[in-house]
Amino acid sequence: MKPFNILVLLLAGLLIAGCSSKGDKKAQQPLALEKISSEVKLQREWSASVGVGQGKLWNRLSPAIEGGQLFVADAAGLVVALDRYTGKKSWQRKLKKVEVSGAIGAGAGQVVLGTLAGEVIALDAATGNELWRSNIGSEVLAAPAVNDRVVVVQTQDDRLIALDAFTGARRWVYESTPALLTLRGTSTPLLTDYLVYAGLSTGKVVAVELEHGLPVWEQRIAIPSGRTELERMVDIDGSLTVKDGVLYVSAFNGHTAGLDEQTGRILWQREGSSIGAVAQGYGNAYVSLDSGEIEAIDERSSTVLWRNEGLLRRQPTGLGVLSSYVVTADLEGYVHLLSQVDGRFVARTRVDNKGVRVRPLVEGGWMYIYGNGGKLVALTIK
Repeated sequence: MKPFNILVLLLAGLLIAGCSSKGDKKAQQPLALEKISSEVKLQREWSASVGVGQGKLWNRLSPAIEGGQLFVADAAGLVVALDRYTGKKSWQRKLKKVEVSGAIGAGAGQVVLGTLAGEVIALDAATGNELWRSNIGSEVLAAPAVNDRVVVVQTQDDRLIALDAFTGARRWVYESTPALLTLRGTSTPLLTDYLVYAGLSTGKVVAVELEHGLPVWEQRIAIPSGRTELERMVDIDGSLTVKDGVLYVSAFNGHTAGLDEQTGRILWQREGSSIGAVAQGYGNAYVSLDSGEIEAIDERSSTVLWRNEGLLRRQPTGLGVLSSYVVTADLEGYVHLLSQVDGRFVARTRVDNKGVRVRPLVEGGWMYIYGNGGKLVALTIK
């Protein structure tokens, strides 16, 4: 049995039950939301239902955008393309006997997804017709990254595999030894013109040359420590982000950090455990901690500018930035809008009573929330 198969923890049990004693049920409950005075309106532009949504496993099936189209898949193999402004369905395709686990990647006229069985499937973005399938032999738990040359997938056992974008043929494999005990999930590979970045279960970020898969640099964000295997887990599961030459990353039981994208040198870092994607704006980095706190970190000094504790134990998703606000969603399906200036809540709405675990997708003044039960909602600010 491979090391990563020894035990994979479900995040819900880890974050809720693991933080307090069994006898203290109240301390395990999500913090009740306090009433807020809405300062702006979250306008629901359209909504749609997408099959079974995230399914019964701890999937994080994020939607993807290419051009004016929004693509989304459910856990049972339903793939849907919609006009991202109107919600009108362009096409849908049901992939038979497919359990989707790796979300949607879109680019270069293709929609690509990964499965529990270790398949990568590419569809034509205009029609939904299948273009190719490639069996990579390992479970895929994050969206493939796509450009006009390659599709790069990260497997649960910390391998990066590059496939030809037109044929699905394997071009190279980057091997890495996974941690003994990991969370269920991986970060999504991030492509630039020449490099691919990935966060690993060992608490490292790696940069790999895109053409041949040769390592360029690696940097450790978290160091395993503690007496138990749980305490020593240091997964990087949140999506990586690059802006103005800075690579943003966060790690479980580790740090939130900004790295030089060319060299991997740590420009700043702040201790704090998170498995969510980091957002950036106003010269600050924003992170949702595993405790449920939302923090704004000054990138120049690594100090916390503000902290919002209103979502304690509510499992807020990774963050997005929309206009002058930070957006997240939680385990009860509420979407929260916070001010970038001081972190106060300025708006709230509920989209799916089965909860939300995937990061809001923000693009061009719109945000898209995909709930666990399959509710897909497009929101704007009024």
